[in-house]
Amino acid sequence: MPSNQKTPQNNMGEMRRRAGLTQKQAAEAADIPLGTLRRWEQGQNDPDMGSLMKLAELYHTTLDSMLVTNRALPANAIPVRGTSAMVPVRVLGRTHAGERMDEHESDYEAEFPEGVVSRHPRCFALKVEGDCMNRRYPEGCHVLVDPDAEPSNGRAVVAEFEDGRSVLRCYYRGQSSLMLTADSFSEYEDIILTGDDPVRLVGVVVWFQAEKEDGI
Repeated sequence: MPSNQKTPQNNMGEMRRRAGLTQKQAAEAADIPLGTLRRWEQGQNDPDMGSLMKLAELYHTTLDSMLVTNRALPANAIPVRGTSAMVPVRVLGRTHAGERMDEHESDYEAEFPEGVVSRHPRCFALKVEGDCMNRRYPEGCHVLVDPDAEPSNGRAVVAEFEDGRSVLRCYYRGQSSLMLTADSFSEYEDIILTGDDPVRLVGVVVWFQAEKEDGI
């Protein structure tokens, strides 16, 4: 093998080819910019979960199949014996998809796809409570948060306020303000922040896992 050949970052391109689609056909069918799809397949950027679910359905495959990676796992991921598909990540607390709430330390892990975890070396998990983001994230699910990811308009973020409370909302940055909006089947007011409002972006949500039946 040539020394300059890159290690595959994901199986997105392979799954597309197996479905008999060109990049252009897949991008148009999933309503994704062609350049964006190319970067995802090359491993230059991480796909958002909504688009990834569209592509998995289009390719008649699973999310895990598209995200298999050969990269080493970060320190906070513990390989699960007998499988390479899922790894546990420490749950550091809770965040509220509704009103602000205090985070609480947790002492358990939630499982996430290995291919996702390996792309976000300092990721951690939070449990979602509340329904202001239930179009995307059902109450009780666990979200995987990357503190190093750059937020962009429309992405879900976890924001922490001066009193230590956090909230899960959609991020929209204007010229002089930051708006945190709900994505819910119920009505919620937007949180509009200016430069005078102390707020810290804890990280960007990159994945979620539904709550298990045993209540973990």
